[in-house]
Amino acid sequence: MIYSNVHAAGHSNNSMFAAEDSVHRFNPTYIPRTLREAFLKQGIEINTPDMNQGKLIAFDLFFEGREFAEDGIPKYLIALENPNINRLNENRAYCKRFRKVFAWDKRLQDLPNVVPIMVPNRLEFDPFPTFAERDIFSCLINANKAFREPLPNDLYQERIKTIRWYERNAPGYFELYGMGWQKPAPAYDLWGKLKRSIASLRVKLHGYKPFPSYRGEVRDKASVMRRSKFAYCYENTLGPDNYITEKIFDSFLNGCVPVYWGAENVLDHIPAECFIDRRDFRDTAAVHLHLLEITQERYGRYQADIAAFLRSEWAQPFGAGCFAQIIVDSVVCDR
Repeated sequence: MIYSNVHAAGHSNNSMFAAEDSVHRFNPTYIPRTLREAFLKQGIEINTPDMNQGKLIAFDLFFEGREFAEDGIPKYLIALENPNINRLNENRAYCKRFRKVFAWDKRLQDLPNVVPIMVPNRLEFDPFPTFAERDIFSCLINANKAFREPLPNDLYQERIKTIRWYERNAPGYFELYGMGWQKPAPAYDLWGKLKRSIASLRVKLHGYKPFPSYRGEVRDKASVMRRSKFAYCYENTLGPDNYITEKIFDSFLNGCVPVYWGAENVLDHIPAECFIDRRDFRDTAAVHLHLLEITQERYGRYQADIAAFLRSEWAQPFGAGCFAQIIVDSVVCDR
């Protein structure tokens, strides 16, 4: 057997390959498990470093950019995280230190060691509940996060604007889910921190709800998505080509029609018939009016187009199997 170390923030004892992620709450482990199984078929076992003590290591595999010391062992990088969150993922000098880099970011793909991939998903789905079987009009499922520094393409803030619009104007048509919304939005400047502290005190002393539309955390997004007619699926930032994450696929796989905002070139990868493009609307009010006009028949056509897409060759680059095969084939070729 050939052994490799796999490095991922916070993980040890092969926790990233367990049935449930004990490090990052509610984080599916299907993708790393699929990758590990694909390597095992080639006689390669990838483990967290603590599980490989005393074994000869053939290569190191990094999930996301992190600092490391040169030790003569070939190294590979899987760069999936938004570069505004992990700056090393877009650092060309850093990426050149690896034998190969697997990345969706088109800005890196002129480097000779970069292998294009897309953010992977588990492309398995059951028959969809119909329009009439869905009792939630629209939802948003995300963690309550913010960037430390202002960004011109920040979509965290657009999520907040969408939430606030519904809470003011159409509270019966929207439900918010995810981690952290029982607290005010994160803040990093002095004035923002002061306001957050005051709001947090009100939560503790008076039961104040910073986000009245909040319905709680969800371990399984399907439990909400399969009840929702529409889901607001905004990436963390607007613009990076190919940065199409699980957000829109979570909606697709549950037959929920997404309102998508994110990658500028999304139409190069996903047919327009499968989603509502937020760029086509002036604001949330305009989006909401459009959603109200969608008939049961039109909704059924959206669902049919989504199912056809998920079964098509268009969707395959987003599948966990394709992701794993590209990585394994590339590493094996180097040996």
